[in-house]
Amino acid sequence: MTTQLEHARNGFLTEEMQAVAETEGITGEFVLAHTATGEIVIPCNPGRKHQKIVGIGKGLRTKINASIGTSSDICDLELEVEKAKAAREEGADTLMELSTGGNLDEIRRTILSCTDLPVGNVPLYQAFQETIQKYKNPAKLDPEYLFELIERQLEDGLSFMAIHCGINQYTIERLRKQGFRYGGLASKGGTYMVAWMDINKRENPLYEQFDRVCGLMKKYDAVLSLGNGIRAGAIHDSHDRAQMAEMIINCELAEIGRGMGCQTMVEGPGHVPLDEIEANILLEKRMSGNAPYYVLGPIPCDTGAGYDHITAAIGAASSARFGADLICYITPAEHLALPDVKDVREGVRATRLAARIGDISKYPDRRENEKQAALARRDMRWDDLEKFLLFPDIARNTRQTRIPLQKETCTMCGDFCAMKKGMEIFGTDITYKR
Repeated sequence: MTTQLEHARNGFLTEEMQAVAETEGITGEFVLAHTATGEIVIPCNPGRKHQKIVGIGKGLRTKINASIGTSSDICDLELEVEKAKAAREEGADTLMELSTGGNLDEIRRTILSCTDLPVGNVPLYQAFQETIQKYKNPAKLDPEYLFELIERQLEDGLSFMAIHCGINQYTIERLRKQGFRYGGLASKGGTYMVAWMDINKRENPLYEQFDRVCGLMKKYDAVLSLGNGIRAGAIHDSHDRAQMAEMIINCELAEIGRGMGCQTMVEGPGHVPLDEIEANILLEKRMSGNAPYYVLGPIPCDTGAGYDHITAAIGAASSARFGADLICYITPAEHLALPDVKDVREGVRATRLAARIGDISKYPDRRENEKQAALARRDMRWDDLEKFLLFPDIARNTRQTRIPLQKETCTMCGDFCAMKKGMEIFGTDITYKR
């Protein structure tokens, strides 16, 4: 299979590249040029028809990923379908199906059939889940079975995969020598792979046979997302030696993968204090040759449980500002429970708002929508204002349930409306333009 990356290197503008250009309001030549360098990726497994075409990377709007999935405690397929649909309705750009409980093949195929979003996963979840079911021991995972499973999942139509290739013996040694961590290990798949390596005294097969991983991803033109299994689970672990060792390896693998014609992006960083986010993104971009960066959170404090969608939105806005390309949402239930449908909706909305804040800083030429919203608010054109809002339904419901005495104002100020008074003073002679 010729990948989007290889088509671009050959100077061929694919339908997918053109679709990205039209959606983003930029030229096809721009998308072609940056797909050719690997700075833009397009997750679009051609074996799955009627999926939304999404571009991720340089010069594009910051994208939002929503994650759903069962657990061993809560396994309700109908609930997961509802969550997938809710994520799409709220404006998520991609979806990760991260189930660990139930029939994982059935769950994955059902989710793929109920949404048009590009869908990704973490193959280690199913690999270890089924190994435990069969042997009662995750250390008995057969690497050959793992590669067979990756292809089975790709055949179903997954368009990207978070694969933990950057964990190796060197990374684990850094973890031991620094005396472990304040926040422990935060990645389920990464932690189980570390345990497998420790018990079997073997190298990570995903690192050891990286060319094989790339070969499978190329076969289905799926994007390889280099998973951060050693990401920080607490801000006091941010940028420790173990995290940086994995980041360096992942950035190196991203470059190697691109050289093989495989679309790649890098994942990071987990819990990171706000003052370190810019440096983290700078390092990823510099070391990976500007590969798209898929950030998880980041979460800039450890004490926001119950409101971590807000905590993460603060980190996400900063990440988008400094160059993150795809942001994995965080829901209010993060660190506490499996998200429900309401959590999914809140998580997507908070992350979309964060991405918008970051993008209008990252791309100053894209502030026209903000200006039009300000003008509509100034002129008290409430119906027009809704056209420019991220969440017009929320705004409409708020006004309809708190109707002001004077319809042109709102109940916040009533008779003391600053907008109305300002227009009375200056509205007949407005010449200000910028």
